Amino acid sequence: MNTPLLLAKHLREIHTGGNWTTTNLRDTLADVTWEEAQKSVSGLNSIAVLTYHTTYYVDVLLKVLQGGPLDAKDEYSFQLPPIQSEDEWKELVANALLNAEKAAVLIEQLPEEQLFRYFTDEKYGNYYRNISGIIEHMHYHLGQISLLKKLIRL
Repeated sequence: MNTPLLLAKHLREIHTGGNWTTTNLRDTLADVTWEEAQKSVSGLNSIAVLTYHTTYYVDVLLKVLQGGPLDAKDEYSFQLPPIQSEDEWKELVANALLNAEKAAVLIEQLPEEQLFRYFTDEKYGNYYRNISGIIEHMHYHLGQISLLKKLIRL
C-alpha cells in the first residue's frame, strides 16, 4: 500500500471532488458570493472565516513539506483579513485549491517511512497524524460551510 498516494488523493478529493461524501470545497463554494461568504448567522463563524481557517492549516502543512519551519498558532487560523470584493473572495478560494494541490503533490513524494516520523517535533505527533487530521478537519468544517450556505439562503 502506498500511504502517501492515498493521503494525497484524500486531500485532493475533499478540495475538488471524488470522495465518498460527494462534497468538496470547490463545488460548495462555487456559487457563494463574497457577501454571502462574510455573512454571520446567529453569531457563528462565516463561510469566509471557515474557509480561511481550514486553508490556514493546509498552508502550514505546505510550508513544512517545502522544508520550512512549523510557524503557526491556532489563534491565527481565524484571523481572516478583510475581504473587500468578489475578486478577493475568489482569490481566497482559488488559493485554497491551489495550495491543497501543491501539498498533495509533495505528500505523494514522501517516502512511506516519513509518515511515521515526527512532524517537526515530537509534541505534534507524526506526519500521518497531521495530514490525516487536516483532511478530517476539512470534512468537519465543510459540513458547517454547507449548512451555513443553506441558512444564509433561507
